[in-house]
Amino acid sequence: MAAVCLATGRRPAASCFFEVGRREIGSSSPRAASCRISGSEGIIMRMNRYGQLRGHTGCVNAVSFSPVGDLLVSASDDTDIILWDWLAKAKRLSYPSGHQYSVLHARVMPFTDDSTIVTAAGDGQVRVGELKQGGEVTTRQIGEHDDRVHKVALEPGSPHILYTCGEDGLVQHFDLRSNSPIKLFTCYSFSERRRRVRLNTIAIDPQNPNYFSVGGSDEYVRLYDSRRINLDASSNMNLPVDTFCPKHLLMGGKVHITGIAYSNSREMLVSYNDELVYLFQNNMGLGSNPESALPEHLDKLQEVQAYSGHRNSRTIKGVSFFGPNDEYVLSGSDCGNVFIWRKKGGKVMRMMCGDRNVLNCVEPHPQFPFLATSGIGRTIRIWSPESNKVIPLPKHANQIMASNDRGREVDAARAGATLEPGVIMHVVRLHPRLSESDTEHEPSASDFASGGGGDESFFIQLGGGSTSRRARSDPRECIMT
Repeated sequence: MAAVCLATGRRPAASCFFEVGRREIGSSSPRAASCRISGSEGIIMRMNRYGQLRGHTGCVNAVSFSPVGDLLVSASDDTDIILWDWLAKAKRLSYPSGHQYSVLHARVMPFTDDSTIVTAAGDGQVRVGELKQGGEVTTRQIGEHDDRVHKVALEPGSPHILYTCGEDGLVQHFDLRSNSPIKLFTCYSFSERRRRVRLNTIAIDPQNPNYFSVGGSDEYVRLYDSRRINLDASSNMNLPVDTFCPKHLLMGGKVHITGIAYSNSREMLVSYNDELVYLFQNNMGLGSNPESALPEHLDKLQEVQAYSGHRNSRTIKGVSFFGPNDEYVLSGSDCGNVFIWRKKGGKVMRMMCGDRNVLNCVEPHPQFPFLATSGIGRTIRIWSPESNKVIPLPKHANQIMASNDRGREVDAARAGATLEPGVIMHVVRLHPRLSESDTEHEPSASDFASGGGGDESFFIQLGGGSTSRRARSDPRECIMT
């Protein structure tokens, strides 16, 4: 630990070395010292590739640590679920999920001894896998949507309760002790046309599990209180208790949401397609109907913190907090890099080359400073603070970020005047995968050592797929999360 925790030039009270000393002389508890060390910049600046996990035969769409953190579960286009002993870099168990199309999300239910795994997929099904003694696995369908399901949200601390949202706009509540889910509501736009909102993501407030937020094919995060939802499906008039959106995106109609995450202090991260990542405090809401918010109310809202440099265009990417006190923000990028920002101020701290093409998933460990990542290839990568030296931003970091910004501006100029958000989402969903040779090109050792992408910007334009690739692609496999 001492080698990892050398000071990084900041004042001594913030250094890992100083915290280790405080712990040794008894002036800091082991738990408090561990938290401060794990959240220090010394840890972030020494993150490096720990290992690679290979076992899927299709794109890895989701990675997630078990609640305790000793296992990693992955989901793929091959419809298999794999449980990994990630520390040993070894596969522990693999089983067929029972889904017909690409599995887009998988989570281990808490307090089940890692024996209950919930999955969601492109076939609209929500399924549960139950691990028995002797390695036997049984799976069963517990619900379904009329379109793809990208996200499963688990109620904190509950081995039974979860929520799903789908591209059909439906939000459902599941209790694994029950035989059928509860259909809570279908999400519609706030305009008079009441267009159905295709939902990509759902997240539960860890401080009050009655509250959850959803986001999809418009610019608004909708916050709901499960206790106030009218289950009369005929009304379809369930309004959120609050909504969130950066002021400059209000009623713009050109963006949509791909990821939402809560911090332990009820802050909310929101990732927008081909826009930026934004941080909202819980007092930044626009009310239950943002399109009727008064101008004087909007004028009083403080500016939200933005995180820039990456690009979120080609796939449906998540976003996460990182650190024991949520000191950092994580996202993948179309340029193939893991972006790590300091939460306060939005400074880019690290860019780590995780894929030669598009990096979708960046999953933090629940206890310690480890990460799991996956892109549009078949390889999962594990990251840990094991470098014996501080790793700076890659040599051409500014060029990479500038290329991401230019690509965003060019595509916005091309599409903004003619395409509605629903059409843009449809284009993203139907965009073909890269060829197998491109997808499986491994970053070199020097790429990982530098933490960046070498001399390449890795910018990939949305419409860059060739005709031959498009002809070979299966539209059912073109959604990547």
